[in-house]
This record gives sequence, C-alpha cells and structure tokens, in this order.
Amino acid sequence: MASIGHVAVGLALGRYEANGRATRRLLASMALFSALALLPDADVVAFVFRIPYSAPWGHRGASHSFAFAAGIALLVALVAKWRGASATRWGGLAFLAVASHGLLDALTDGGLGAALLWPFSNARMFAPVRPLPVSPIGAGMLSPRGMYVVGAELLAFIPLWAYALWPRRSARRS
Repeated sequence: MASIGHVAVGLALGRYEANGRATRRLLASMALFSALALLPDADVVAFVFRIPYSAPWGHRGASHSFAFAAGIALLVALVAKWRGASATRWGGLAFLAVASHGLLDALTDGGLGAALLWPFSNARMFAPVRPLPVSPIGAGMLSPRGMYVVGAELLAFIPLWAYALWPRRSARRS
C-alpha cells in the first residue's frame, strides 16, 4: 500500500485528538499520528540488511503486529502521563494509528500479508477482501502502476481526507 492511506488515518486521528484546539496543536497532532501510522514501514530497512521479506523482522513482519502497536501505544501513554495529558486517550489513539497500518496492508492485493499476530504467530495474513492495490516499492512509485495505486488510494480514503482537512470555524490560531 502506498503511504497515502496511512497518512490519511494519521491526519484524521490528529484532527480528532485536537478537537478544535489551536492550529499549532492541530498540526502537531496530525504530524504525530501520521508519523505513528507510517512507523511500521520503517521495517524496510530490513532490505538493506538482507533480512528476507518473509522473516519475522522482514517487511510487513513484527512491526505490523498488534503487539508492536501496543508497545508503541504504551510508550506514547507514558510520555503523555509524564506531560500531564490523558495517557488513556493518547495511548488509545496511538494504538489505532499504528495498528491501522497492518490492517490496511492486509487489505492489499499483493505481497505476503501482514504478521498481525506476531509474536504468537509468524503467519502473514490478508483480509478476506482485498480492495487496495499493492504499491511498487521505491522508484517504482513513479511508474504507471505507481500512479494507478496513488489514484486508487486517494479515492479510497476520501472520507478520511475530508474529515481531516475540511476547514472548521472553531479552529483557533496560535
């Protein structure tokens, strides 16, 4: 999956978290949750180290699991508590951001699937329905296939983009 859908999830979660607060808070929340929604794909570094795609720490492996999402959510909750914010709210939203990545990747029509249940199972899983086209990696995104994937994802995630980016009157500037 191209990153367009993952970013849309992060932006929507950031909009929800900011809940009409100052523009600076809105932008910071959107940036944070978009980064968290993209975080599982940091596992592409495995290609550099010649870790096989199908290995537990390969692409779409452990970092795409619910356990990984829970670990990141716990870290975010601890930081939130330390900063005097709601640990439950921030941790829950962080879990949704990170966990959404593996779930969305399981909706694609290619690759090996996502290791959603790691460390309990290394099995790669797909959803029963796979409506999202898998994207080429790297420079392949500039190919006609890559442009097709970008278009398909933009269309598929219009509701999240609209929720996240539609102007609100209540937003305050800071």
